[in-house]
Amino acid sequence: MSITSALVLYAVLWFMTFLIVIPIRLETQGDLGEVTPGTQAGAPENHYLKTKAKITTLAAAVMWVILYWIITAEIITVRDFDWMNRLPPISESE
Repeated sequence: MSITSALVLYAVLWFMTFLIVIPIRLETQGDLGEVTPGTQAGAPENHYLKTKAKITTLAAAVMWVILYWIITAEIITVRDFDWMNRLPPISESE
């Protein structure tokens, strides 16, 4: 795996994890009963983004290490996803 591929994999994992973590323990203005005039009741009052970013970074790093090991150990390869048999056969020299 090249460095670019590793960075892209980590970035994708980080953002997907962050989008999952954001709504966890979200306190909205409507939940707290203190809606500021001109805003929606669903607007966040306390979002704890710094804590959620740290949790996301740790979770994404753990998932990245696992996926890096799976990819570099060739437990799963591109050929495993070749359901239409479009890749050329593996030569004997490899």
